[in-house]
Amino acid sequence: MTSLADYARGLPKAELHLHIEGTLEPELMFALARRNGVTLPYADVEAVRAAYRFEDLQSFLDLYYAGASVLRTAADFHDLTWAYLERAHADRVLHTEIFFDPQTHTDRGIPFATVLDGIHGALERGRRELGIGYRLILCFLRHLPEAAAEATLDAALPHLDRIDGFGLDSSERGHPPSKFARVFARARTLGRPVVAHAGEEGPPAYITEALDLLKVVRIDHGVRCVEDPALVARLARERMPLTVCPLSNVKLRVFPDLAAHNLLTLLRDGLCVTINSDDPAYFGGYVGDNFAAVAEALAPSRAELRQLADNSFEAAWLTAEERARCRQALADYDAAAT
Repeated sequence: MTSLADYARGLPKAELHLHIEGTLEPELMFALARRNGVTLPYADVEAVRAAYRFEDLQSFLDLYYAGASVLRTAADFHDLTWAYLERAHADRVLHTEIFFDPQTHTDRGIPFATVLDGIHGALERGRRELGIGYRLILCFLRHLPEAAAEATLDAALPHLDRIDGFGLDSSERGHPPSKFARVFARARTLGRPVVAHAGEEGPPAYITEALDLLKVVRIDHGVRCVEDPALVARLARERMPLTVCPLSNVKLRVFPDLAAHNLLTLLRDGLCVTINSDDPAYFGGYVGDNFAAVAEALAPSRAELRQLADNSFEAAWLTAEERARCRQALADYDAAAT
């Protein structure tokens, strides 16, 4: 009989919280550094992996931005995205909604179009060759001023046909969602849905701000909602999706270990929680690894694992036809696995 971890890993699923820059594996980092003549502050792949011991979100971001320095050309962004898509395909990801951070690149002189051309080209290739549907979400960096986000939105306007939504990421501490209320109001007028990271390192109040001020349709992370029972009840009542990233939460010390994670508590309280990988090259696992690790550490039932996968299709920006097709794949998988 299939083990619970293998069952979890093989579930057809959508991934809704994935930073494409966070999929840069050390091997590709060094390959792109050689291609582009970039000198890295690490001797070799092993030295990079040794640096993956983070005290908090900021210590991770310092390494994350250093790694991004090797991304220079559209081919680099294509290769980065394609490497992720191949792993996603192996993990039975039927649909992915990925974040990209243009400010990480435009601030070092890389044209906006270069970034977008490479990522979008790979996503289209993945749709054709691997059958993976996608949506592309432009994220604003919250540690920078709102004026910088406004400039990024200006740069995005000629490319809206390839941008499906807007988000907010980077370090939460000291950067509440309210800091970006005006740029999000403007983004919403463009007819695109918006999302925001909130309630990972930031308090539950940041989740409330994201809901009430930014008018988000999903909360990325959101695990600290449990500190406010009224907020938990609201999230359940509104069926507001949370894109939870279990291995990331442990790596960044939001939880001491996976056994202490509140994922199943949230699920059993009726919230639309989903499992995602965040920055898998840095946090020790892609989405299949996250599903398998949850199965091993938290011992959910098969029905709960299936619900987590189904939630990902509920929360995804899919057409009714796409959602029905994904759910049928899930039903077929579950029937064959029992």
